[in-house]
Amino acid sequence: MFKKILIANRGEIALRVIRTCREMGIKTIAVYSTADRDSLHVKFADEAVCIGRPQSSESYLNIPHIMAAAEITNADAIHPGYGFLAENARFSKICADHGIKFIGPTPEMINSMGDKITAKETMIKAGVPVVPGGKGLLISVDEAKGLAKNMGYPVILKATAGGGGKGMRIVWEDGEMEKAYNNSKAEAAASFKNDGIYMEKFVEEPRHIEIQIAGDRFGTVCHLSERDCSIQRRHQKLIEEAPSPFMTPELRFKMGEAAKKAASAINYESVGTIEFLVDKNRNFYFMEMNTRIQVEHCVTEEIINYDLIKEQIKIAMGERISGMDYEPQGHAIECRINAEDPYNDFRPSPGRITNLHQPGGHGVRIDSHVYAGYVIPQYYDSMIGKVITVARTRDEAINTMYRALSEYVIEGIKTTIPLHLQLMQDERFRSGNFTTNFLDDFVLR
Repeated sequence: MFKKILIANRGEIALRVIRTCREMGIKTIAVYSTADRDSLHVKFADEAVCIGRPQSSESYLNIPHIMAAAEITNADAIHPGYGFLAENARFSKICADHGIKFIGPTPEMINSMGDKITAKETMIKAGVPVVPGGKGLLISVDEAKGLAKNMGYPVILKATAGGGGKGMRIVWEDGEMEKAYNNSKAEAAASFKNDGIYMEKFVEEPRHIEIQIAGDRFGTVCHLSERDCSIQRRHQKLIEEAPSPFMTPELRFKMGEAAKKAASAINYESVGTIEFLVDKNRNFYFMEMNTRIQVEHCVTEEIINYDLIKEQIKIAMGERISGMDYEPQGHAIECRINAEDPYNDFRPSPGRITNLHQPGGHGVRIDSHVYAGYVIPQYYDSMIGKVITVARTRDEAINTMYRALSEYVIEGIKTTIPLHLQLMQDERFRSGNFTTNFLDDFVLR
């Protein structure tokens, strides 16, 4: 049993980990930047250490400062949350070198899935379906044009080192390739300090469906059903739900087996997610693996009635998992609440929350770190909370979400709540008839 866990993160995920640790009888250590001194994760942790100035590079991405905080507080494990250092193999190795358990996979596992080209090659060897594409990194515009001509347009350029849509460009015809190629490389270099890009066939009318998996050090792997993350804006997820309205029992079995193959191929140890693109004919293709807990893990927790953070900690302590695959019970939906103005091209809206009322009632869960008087810093991701609703059916979960969002009051800043309210009433969304392109022609009223 761990005695003390340091949480190398901030905001709602740090608070989320603190809650589970408290239930498990484990002491917690919060780290924080000077901009986050008044955050709830600082207030609720057993200990708190300031690790630097507001900029992430000087605080939440500053490995020496985080390790110093772990050593002076005698932490025996570090939970990285998501984002920041959660998929940083170097950080995982440094933790191991200092005798501190990294609650997540080993550096080798992270590296094997962190580079998209390497991950794709690993999946091909494991027999997991992948999107047709080139075999390696592109070295010139001419090579890209030649490959696209052989493959057939449209194609998509992707950064080998990253995610979140950075460095990603869809190319519909030959005349667009040079600009897309140069912009893709430049954005990849700026975002990940690695300008390597590769090409895949662009899957039209896709859905983004991911499988939650867990694996232990004894080689046991299981899947915990799927999540549909197709409602996105510029490759950033806005709404997630489980199970997917597009899913069939046969497809769930096939995707679950493929996800377990993917995890077993690297002897995966922790919780993680295998992300797939699924076309309109229900053919599915490996996209990437997230070797961490994800923002949307909450919807899976609600349909399997289990704490995934607890599972992650138990695996890190060396416990065995059951190995049982989970079938969804009921339906859960999550809306990400961002401090952004949806009426002004989603411009970030940092500032002080002057008034706050969070919804409650049967079937409503709020994961958030904000409160009335809290000042949202300008330095970090704009997500300030998540509303999760769960019910027996999808229609009931949507109705509960609409009711909950209607009760949610956040004043002093702009949020994405108006967008979510409109989406909950949209007939295409309610029918489950959507793809990742759903918001391309969506008009906010």
